Amino acid sequence: MTAQQPAPRNIKPLILILLISLAPVVFALLAYYAPALGLRPQGHTNYGALIDPQRPVPSSQALPLVSREGEPFDLASLRGKWILVTADSADCPESCVKKLFTLRNSHASQGKNVDRLARVWFLIDDQADVSPQLLEAYKGTHMLRVDADELLAFLAPAAGPADRDAALKGPMWIIDPLGNLMMAFPPDADPISVRDDITKLLKNSRVG
Repeated sequence: MTAQQPAPRNIKPLILILLISLAPVVFALLAYYAPALGLRPQGHTNYGALIDPQRPVPSSQALPLVSREGEPFDLASLRGKWILVTADSADCPESCVKKLFTLRNSHASQGKNVDRLARVWFLIDDQADVSPQLLEAYKGTHMLRVDADELLAFLAPAAGPADRDAALKGPMWIIDPLGNLMMAFPPDADPISVRDDITKLLKNSRVG
């Protein structure tokens, strides 16, 4: 009786295992050598510029603040919240209204996290009062009178006196719950990108 020859082995499973093993290596090579494919991770995803090193909020003696009603106000009273900051004159031109609108809507869109945020509008060197329309539209915003030069030393210390107005009235900022100025948004910032940055901060933060 002739012995039966063994059936030839099927090597397809072996080839499949080899391809699966090589896939991460191929992916990494493509990501490195072919960035146009969009496989390489981005270095950062935040829209606003991180402030490095972060600057702590000055004491109430170094940065005296007064409410619209004339009462002293200490920013330390908002410690524990993320503070969305803008600065402008009380007459609030269109560029100012856009910033207030961006911060209010970014705040309101945070759903269950709205109580983790506060908004501050620094009224720069201006004894005029805010219009009733703005008071109603941006109810809940802390509107605080402040000396512009003292505020500049905190928000934009690298700016010179000649650039004071642009340095204060252009950007928007975020102060973290520990009381540190930690992010600045550019002038004429995109509202959606500002909102998304705030959402990411709240999602990833264990404080505030």
